[in-house]
Amino acid sequence: MKKKSSKLCLLAAAAFISPLSGSMHAQQLASTSLPDAPGPAQAAVAGDALTQPPHSDPQTKRILGIFPNFRAVSADVHLPPQTTKDKFVTASEDSFDYSAFVIPAALAVESEHSNDTPEFGKGGVGYGRYLWPTIADQTSENYMVEFIVPTLTHEDNRYYTLGHTNGGKVKRIGYALSRVVVTRNDAGHDTFNISEVFGAGAAAGLSILYCPAPERTFSKTAGKWGTNVGIDAVSFMVREFWPDINHALFHGKTPMAPN
Repeated sequence: MKKKSSKLCLLAAAAFISPLSGSMHAQQLASTSLPDAPGPAQAAVAGDALTQPPHSDPQTKRILGIFPNFRAVSADVHLPPQTTKDKFVTASEDSFDYSAFVIPAALAVESEHSNDTPEFGKGGVGYGRYLWPTIADQTSENYMVEFIVPTLTHEDNRYYTLGHTNGGKVKRIGYALSRVVVTRNDAGHDTFNISEVFGAGAAAGLSILYCPAPERTFSKTAGKWGTNVGIDAVSFMVREFWPDINHALFHGKTPMAPN
């Protein structure tokens, strides 16, 4: 789990560095290539460059094509309230899209390698025993957090991107991390994120039905609950900066399309 969080954080860090380096490079070019008194044509070109709007790349359904991003909403986009069907579809996409199996597969490899649960054994059989509970954990959490609990509490399970036009990096990081405890209700007002906090806890509690006996302790279940919420917090931060990362990776020319 720690490795997954670290990789997600590295993606977010990439978004911070690229815009800064681009800005410094632009300033250097401006200071070395422009004459002291540019002519009318040069002034017009320079003026156009200064007035060009910043990029507004949208969210995509998948991050890098391999991580689910179905409940991310692009900045400044206003959508109608979610229906019960919408919440079910989002939870299903996050659970059964091909991209939903990348992280569980990687986590199962790490768990088998480190022999986290000796009862599962090693090798191909052991890997399979690690893989299916990991997929079950992810699926139960998705349905609890994105469908069952928000349907009962009338909460919106989508992540609404703040975007670079609405705040700096520090503000956006704070906003993204706060989404684990603050969300929107179906009326569009901010509310306590019952779905995330208690939905993740309910999913962790359900895991005692299929995990080995040594794992069925309060401390391990509470630890899984905290890990679920922590991973979601990191994923919110990655979602917030994904349009910037996408733009930086493709230099604003051929960004990954909203697939």
